[in-house]
Amino acid sequence: MAALVNVRRDVSDPFYRYKMERLQTKIEGKGNGIKTVVVNLSSVAQSLARPGSYLIKYFGFELGAQTNLDPADDRWIINGAHEASKLQELLDGFITKFVLCKKCKNPETDVHIKDGRILLDCKACGQRSDVDLRLKLSGFMLKHVPKKTKKDKAERRAARKAKQNGKTEENGSGGDENSDQATPPADHKGIESDDDALTRKIKSEAHVLENKEVEVKDDEWAVDMSEEAVRARQQQLPGEFKQKLALNGDEEDEEGEGGGNTVYDQLGTWIQEEAEKKGGINNVEDIDIYVKAKELGIEAKHRTILVLVQTIFDENITSQISKRAPMLKKMITSERHEKALLGGTERLIGHLSGEHPEMFDKVVKILQLYYHHDLVSEEVVTKWGSKASKKYVDLSISKKVRKAAEPFIRWLQEAEEESDEEDDE
Repeated sequence: MAALVNVRRDVSDPFYRYKMERLQTKIEGKGNGIKTVVVNLSSVAQSLARPGSYLIKYFGFELGAQTNLDPADDRWIINGAHEASKLQELLDGFITKFVLCKKCKNPETDVHIKDGRILLDCKACGQRSDVDLRLKLSGFMLKHVPKKTKKDKAERRAARKAKQNGKTEENGSGGDENSDQATPPADHKGIESDDDALTRKIKSEAHVLENKEVEVKDDEWAVDMSEEAVRARQQQLPGEFKQKLALNGDEEDEEGEGGGNTVYDQLGTWIQEEAEKKGGINNVEDIDIYVKAKELGIEAKHRTILVLVQTIFDENITSQISKRAPMLKKMITSERHEKALLGGTERLIGHLSGEHPEMFDKVVKILQLYYHHDLVSEEVVTKWGSKASKKYVDLSISKKVRKAAEPFIRWLQEAEEESDEEDDE
């Protein structure tokens, strides 16, 4: 894996939360046919939340070289020989012009192209700033607007409805005075009003589902959760981990590693010890956690996600997700990882619900934040919500979690149906 650098390279803080891979290049051919392949351009573009075509075209404009767009084999090519260090310097210019908020210099922006304007919508401070249309890439962006996916349309339509619903409540319906008490503020100020309004919208429909039973099936996630089996597994774990991390029972042991003092237990114990040293889990930095996981050789394992959810989050999970999302997004690379994220969340909620019964009320908000930060896909969370499972927790806890999740699952289904109708028009 390529080394990580700060998105803003003028920031020297090693704990700066916004990271991307350092560009890697490979020069191929010779003579007039020489070319440079940007090996990890897709990964860098994803870290910046921009299409790869924008980056490669920007390089082409700056270097006066021909490039390819949207290659099927993910081989992004620039004609000629170009050093990675030179491209990295050019990338700094792209980030300054097309990624960073003009007000707070935060890279957490979305691009909106409409009516001949290119706007950067900052999710951190809420500022909307114009991109200079005199730049060469601006013309390319105006002509090549990324096609909206069904998910984009569903989110946009749902956000509109949520805002309308929020205004209705403010203008006279009153609403439930306690409706927002279980929802701590998110880290990103720019999305807070939409998220809260959407949460109110979803929860307002929950009463319709109160008597609806969750379908319970023993599926491929099933594992022996009898009292005897659980006790046997827990006895192999150290200290407090016996209650919090019952790692056995995954779909299969990786490299033959099961319960006991595995590398996963070592990671979890290390995180807990660091949290105790630094006065709380929120003071343990993502980069340190990632480096430790890499040191143990498990940064790419799906079971690592199961450990992380149960150690980096606590009863304040709804205010912690946004901060941890960049690290989790880098590590969640498959459906199996997404399932581990959801399973770990089930286990965390089940563990905390004894002292904090309000945890079930936070399920909708948790799923909403996971979805917003692209940590779970619509397909995986919908399938997960369709049936309870005893893989990660006692069946009764699993049923309660999925019961609490029903309003969000229903919102996903309705948003997709509305998007399909819009596409048919």
